Amino acid sequence: MAEVKVDKPWGWYKVVADESDFKVKILMVKPKMRLSLQSHMMRDERWCMIKGRGIVTVGTDSLLEKGDTIFIPRGKKHRIKNTGEEDLYFVEVQTGDYFGEDDIVRFEDDFNRL
Repeated sequence: MAEVKVDKPWGWYKVVADESDFKVKILMVKPKMRLSLQSHMMRDERWCMIKGRGIVTVGTDSLLEKGDTIFIPRGKKHRIKNTGEEDLYFVEVQTGDYFGEDDIVRFEDDFNRL
């Protein structure tokens, strides 16, 4: 599978593995940017920080830095904001029943993608 970088207003992501029972992405979030507050009905996510630092909201806010991980169960509202001055990178491992981008329910979005 060829890695394809998908540009987003907050940064970009690359899918590095896409199988029937899991998907793995690398995401980059630009300084001071954040993803939408969202949830997924068909998948759980595990995020592992690999560079930078940010505030992750999963019910409550947590500061995550390189090496930290967090579990995001399906149906739980979540987001990440890069609080640093450099790009933030994390690995996202999705497990569940479906991994399409149309399994995103947005509640808040800085880019009017509701």
